[in-house]
Amino acid sequence: MNFTISVSPTPQQLGQTAADKIAELLRGAVEKKGSARIILSTGASQFETIDALLKADVPWDKVEMFHLDEYVDLPESHIASFRKYLKERFVSKLSLKAAHFVDGEGDVEANIRALTEELRRAPVDVGVIGIGENAHIAFNDPPANFDTDAAYMVVNLDDRCKQQQVGEGWFATIDDVPKQAITMCVKQILACEHIVSSVPHAAKAEAVRSTLTTAVDPMIPATILKTHPNWNLFLDDASASGLFAI
Repeated sequence: MNFTISVSPTPQQLGQTAADKIAELLRGAVEKKGSARIILSTGASQFETIDALLKADVPWDKVEMFHLDEYVDLPESHIASFRKYLKERFVSKLSLKAAHFVDGEGDVEANIRALTEELRRAPVDVGVIGIGENAHIAFNDPPANFDTDAAYMVVNLDDRCKQQQVGEGWFATIDDVPKQAITMCVKQILACEHIVSSVPHAAKAEAVRSTLTTAVDPMIPATILKTHPNWNLFLDDASASGLFAI
């Protein structure tokens, strides 16, 4: 296992440190190949990283963006839509080479096929992959499928995942959270050349501790990240608090 852990005092400092690393990797890819590809996470845990990344020294016109997941049958106008999140918080503020979104409306299987074709045109240089309160990566809730070769698939969301979405303010009640989502699959995430995980806040402390202290286990999906040769984990004091007793 070969991964690095950085702990910052605050979410803001975590976001800046993670963004600096992401920017460094993107610049390196552009210098080497003339372009770069990135996968972005969403959710409340990514606010500070995305804000810092917007200010980073990156040739964005040479960067192609994908994202990880989206709810099935949730309109883009809904506050919880990840397409809305990324367009408003990131894509609209830059001039990217291209941006490809997970679309959970309409013909979902056709959307997945088209997105898979785009994604697999070339390797992804940087995957920005968060960790959920139930240790999911993307919407690969426990028990995660570590074996499928699909790039994206439709999954059923577990109750703890749904409760996280309510706790972060995206939905009023657990019954309002869609039952299904499209997620990038685990093998596809691991195919990224580099993985950067921004994981702030006390709500993630249990998931962080379980990820780092448990053997690779589909019941703790983020444990699979420890098998990646280039994983960089960024924590703040709150999310790292469960490690102090180790």
